[in-house]
Amino acid sequence: MDFGLVLQTDPPASRVISLMKRAERNGFTYGWTFDSAVLWQEPFVIYSQILANTTKLRIGPMVTNPGTRTWEVTASTFATLNDMFGNRTVCGIGRGDSAMRVAGRRPNTLARLGEAIDVIRDLAEGREAEVDGQPLRIPWVRDGRLPVWMAAYGPKALALAGQKADGFILQLADPYLTEWMVKAVRDAAAQAGRDPGSVTICVAAPAYVGDDLAHAREQCRWFGGMVGNHVADLVSRYGEHSDMVPEALTAYIKGRQGYDYSHHGRAGNPSTDFVPDEIVDRFCLLGPAEAHIEKLKALRELGVDQFAVYDMHDAQETTIDAYGAEIIPALAR
Repeated sequence: MDFGLVLQTDPPASRVISLMKRAERNGFTYGWTFDSAVLWQEPFVIYSQILANTTKLRIGPMVTNPGTRTWEVTASTFATLNDMFGNRTVCGIGRGDSAMRVAGRRPNTLARLGEAIDVIRDLAEGREAEVDGQPLRIPWVRDGRLPVWMAAYGPKALALAGQKADGFILQLADPYLTEWMVKAVRDAAAQAGRDPGSVTICVAAPAYVGDDLAHAREQCRWFGGMVGNHVADLVSRYGEHSDMVPEALTAYIKGRQGYDYSHHGRAGNPSTDFVPDEIVDRFCLLGPAEAHIEKLKALRELGVDQFAVYDMHDAQETTIDAYGAEIIPALAR
């Protein structure tokens, strides 16, 4: 199992770079960041410095979207980083939550997302693609490689991930829901004539290592609120008791009263008081190292290839170090 570190690009950028270097020293092989141009600093600028200050870490957004940048700009940016640092980027992409809504726009449609996946990959790897009816090719790309991993929850999005994406990003670590969603992605891949095993499965969730479970829950409760934004979209689209979406995912948002993006992804987010302890425990990895190892082994058995640690809380360094000292070695054995 691979391990990734997920950060917000809060200033100073030097701290983001330092934490990514620390992660690589501790055995992490992927570095991810949020991508919302208004809420945080521009990640692609920072990626250049992360790549320059690490040797093998693969870097990308978790996640970008097809709406805040034109597709040829996104592709050229990835291709430039790959040309400079040797094909060490991954394009995590989704419909767009905070980046779009903070700017007063609706998330992209799945049709637009599916088209963008193909175009961005093709352009970044040197092939011709059509953008708004115009055939384009980036002429200087040589031997480019850009895996595109798609974030999804709902049935249509999961199907799209299986049909088109090189990887699937699931932003929660509940084993029951992981099994359900991984199956949906792999079934869709098979139906599209693809090898289901070729789709990399990445589970991303907060992890907090320590014995004070109550404190860990409060530091990670924000995640239930973040996931709740996507769940609310699913409920509005499919209904509260739809057979297409598991009730294990939707039931907890009944008490949700809107969301303030100024606290997005942060410990102490006041928009997450509706999130019960049970959801925090299910969606996150909390407790002593042994508890993390047990849950990660269960996720690995379900086909998870990477666990990406959301590290937005008051124990960033100690979590990275605990994973390096105890958890990553246990999963390597």
